[in-house]
Amino acid sequence: MTENKEKPNRLIHEKSPYLLQHAYNPVDWYPWGEAALEKTRQEDKPILLSIGYSTCHWCHVMESESFMNSDIAELMNTHFVCIKVDREERPDLDKIYMTAVSAITGSGGWPLNVFLTPDLKPFYGGTYFSPEPRQGSFAWPDLLRLIAVGWKDPDQREKFQSFSQKLHEGITQALSWTSSDASIDSNLLHTALDRFSSRFDKSLGGFSPAPKFPSPSIQNFLFAYDFYYGNGVEKVKKITPAREMGDFTLRAMANGGIYDQLGGGFHRYSTDAKWHVPHFEKMLYDNAQLLKNYLDAYLITRDRVFEEIAGETADYVLGDMTHPEGGFYSAEDADSLPAETRSNKGHEKKVEGAFYVWTKKEIHALLGTDAGEIFSFRYGVKAEGNAENDPFDEFKGKNILFAAHSIDKVADHFNLSNEDIETSLKQSKRKLFAARTERPRPHLDDKILTSWNGLMISSLSRAYQVLGEDRYLEAAEKAAEFIRKNLYDAKTRQLFRRWRTGERKISGMADDYAFLTQGLIDLYEAGFDPDWLEWALELMDAQIELFYDTEHGGFFMTRKGHDEKIDLRIKEDADSVIPSAASVAALNLLRLARFGDSRGYSTVAEDTIKSVSERIGSHPDSAAELLVALITSRVKPIEVVIAGDRSTEDTRAMLTAVNSLFIPGKMVVLVDNDVSRERLARHLPFMASVRRIDNTATAYVCTDNACKPPVTDPEAVKNLLNRVGSGKP
Repeated sequence: MTENKEKPNRLIHEKSPYLLQHAYNPVDWYPWGEAALEKTRQEDKPILLSIGYSTCHWCHVMESESFMNSDIAELMNTHFVCIKVDREERPDLDKIYMTAVSAITGSGGWPLNVFLTPDLKPFYGGTYFSPEPRQGSFAWPDLLRLIAVGWKDPDQREKFQSFSQKLHEGITQALSWTSSDASIDSNLLHTALDRFSSRFDKSLGGFSPAPKFPSPSIQNFLFAYDFYYGNGVEKVKKITPAREMGDFTLRAMANGGIYDQLGGGFHRYSTDAKWHVPHFEKMLYDNAQLLKNYLDAYLITRDRVFEEIAGETADYVLGDMTHPEGGFYSAEDADSLPAETRSNKGHEKKVEGAFYVWTKKEIHALLGTDAGEIFSFRYGVKAEGNAENDPFDEFKGKNILFAAHSIDKVADHFNLSNEDIETSLKQSKRKLFAARTERPRPHLDDKILTSWNGLMISSLSRAYQVLGEDRYLEAAEKAAEFIRKNLYDAKTRQLFRRWRTGERKISGMADDYAFLTQGLIDLYEAGFDPDWLEWALELMDAQIELFYDTEHGGFFMTRKGHDEKIDLRIKEDADSVIPSAASVAALNLLRLARFGDSRGYSTVAEDTIKSVSERIGSHPDSAAELLVALITSRVKPIEVVIAGDRSTEDTRAMLTAVNSLFIPGKMVVLVDNDVSRERLARHLPFMASVRRIDNTATAYVCTDNACKPPVTDPEAVKNLLNRVGSGKP
């Protein structure tokens, strides 16, 4: 086997970091497009479609083992037209072909390797394939030969094509579904909670055995359910099991190795049940959604642990995931070169977690014995290493930092005060973090995706409201400006999906519109620039026009004609690691209906919720974010209108009071001058009459199209919101 890194293939002309990673493979890769399809028609070859993303660990492994192997590459080039796709740029293609592979094999993942007929219908596929035979799986070269031989045999090819047609019909039925006019099951929310309760790990938190993934949409549902049934219309005084599950899970993750105890931010998932041994990649979408979870948990509990984790997560994104001009990068890889690489130039093999793990010897050398022992006791550091559940024995002798003991226990163990322990740990973390910055960093996927940026704009706006740090609002505003400048065509009022190094590409999909709209609503509520609210309304109208299924309700993933090569427009009925566009759009519609219901937003929201809820009736826990929308649609809408000058102390105090309460779905509006009053009155004529009382910041709390008497005292507005939010008269 030889490697060739000198002559690039066609992918060298692409901007996707994932495609560029494969640009020097000896495989004759094509990007998705007409050139590849023309080749398969001319040469009568099946297509090998390989889908992944740049921070995918097993994608790297398969590339190293197979795609850089010239003998295997020759097999691929001889018998197939080979196409590479970045799933983060084309989630529509990923959804279609992941559904196919899951139907064929019973599971999915990345890299996703699918064999297609020339008309793009799948007939076989899988995920990672080893170059050598393994129990229950073909060796990659053997599979290539089997399919190549079968394609040239007329009888076998006919079987391939017959199966691909049946599979295509099944995929079409599953992904482009219709719905009836059935009403929403009134027990759907309680059934979902029962499902989550049955899945909940009472000892360790989370909703699955190993591996364990963060579950932001589930936390959103649990906290909204707690508000609705624990503090809402049913007026139950006790803390609900929903809140207990959400609280416990967030604490467990914050204490675990899945959380970067030195630098902040969350890794992709935990390979073990204890949240200790993570897959070390960091994704923007995880950190955006978890940031909001921890902010909500802080508002609900007032526990400073949640406040601390939220602040550190936001600061991680601002420090390591932000473009100088304002957008947010997509991900950081799990793999990196070991620290010893600096003194061993020939060592080029990247290792999982190398940037993050420590030996006890390293820690003592940097901190000294006393501080090193305190740090080691707090974060579970052992001389022999602490990765007890390491599935691939990758971290032998290494330590993955986790909060092994509370501050109280550390203080008792060393017979010191809590203050002394906290001071020592703070100094130690600063020293270790500085030392870590000298290590080779993991690969950064620096493409900027509109949808994921929308999630982070939303969460940073909320971070400003809750934590009061100006830098969070400034970063959110700068990111929104970046998208408006680089990923939005003002003339056609259309979004693009991806930007990288000056190139914008791919028409925006439904989640780009939905997540950015959500971000702009939250950004308006943080900084109160009417521009953001008006852009949100504009994008909401565009999303309905381009993606809404007027016949059956819900939103298609792509607009009509998005890709003429694919004759399937799909819908999502589940909230996975990222919520579906339909779920977020429903929430947006319910919030924006208070400004523009002449557009029929409430009806679109209700039809969307109904269309999906029917699909998930037997498994409502699969769409946690949609259940949040269902709760929001059932709670009386609450609007808080504040008349006041944002630069004055009384207005700031009023906003702080309003933002200190967890009330899902509330809207906050600020009328601070005649210009904003006039612009807001275009959507809400009532705004024209909103005035300050006695020249003091004044709050109007409104629900059910009626407002309570205005108040000028921040405590009074909190009391009023607590009464309205709890369903009290």
